[in-house]
Amino acid sequence: MKFNKKNIGIIGLTSVVVWIVSLIIFGLSNPNFSFLNDYVSLLGAKGEPNALWFNLIGFVLVGLLLVVFGFSFGLLLKDKLLAIMLSLFGSGFALTAIPMDMEFNRAPVSKGHIVSICLGLASWLFGLARMGTNKSLPKKVYIGANIAATLLTVSMIGFAIELWSMPITHRLVFTVVFGWTTFTSIDLIVNTQLKSTELK
Repeated sequence: MKFNKKNIGIIGLTSVVVWIVSLIIFGLSNPNFSFLNDYVSLLGAKGEPNALWFNLIGFVLVGLLLVVFGFSFGLLLKDKLLAIMLSLFGSGFALTAIPMDMEFNRAPVSKGHIVSICLGLASWLFGLARMGTNKSLPKKVYIGANIAATLLTVSMIGFAIELWSMPITHRLVFTVVFGWTTFTSIDLIVNTQLKSTELK
């Protein structure tokens, strides 16, 4: 199966569009959800309206798209370890479809949900670090990775020193992740520096 850089970019951009559309549609359809104050995970939590569909579309489908995007992007850069790291992020994102129990944060399903996204983000951050220290990559790639890693770290530090709440931190993290995916995908679609790759 041939994955040229344009197709990889389209997959990455599709993951962003599906995530945004699902967040808007399911967010508006849930009268209990606040776009400003609630955890995004509330949309897929136990007992919430349309939780199953949000988990399947917003987490599983988007996560699988991110797996394909991350793995193929890593191979495009001729870095198998990077491909694994980025695909592990997509896998972790998909596994956040395990529904939270908002009343019992220590319930096994809640712990599974939290662990999945934390491990996924850790893999993504390691992937960014790997790209950000490889100056043989195109300039846009390693600079973009460093900017994303810095913004992600600042988001976490801001929460740690109580500059903003955890729900706001979630939104900042999602913005950084999908912002990087958007800019990287668009660059793949319009840029001619990276060579194509074939996945067999």
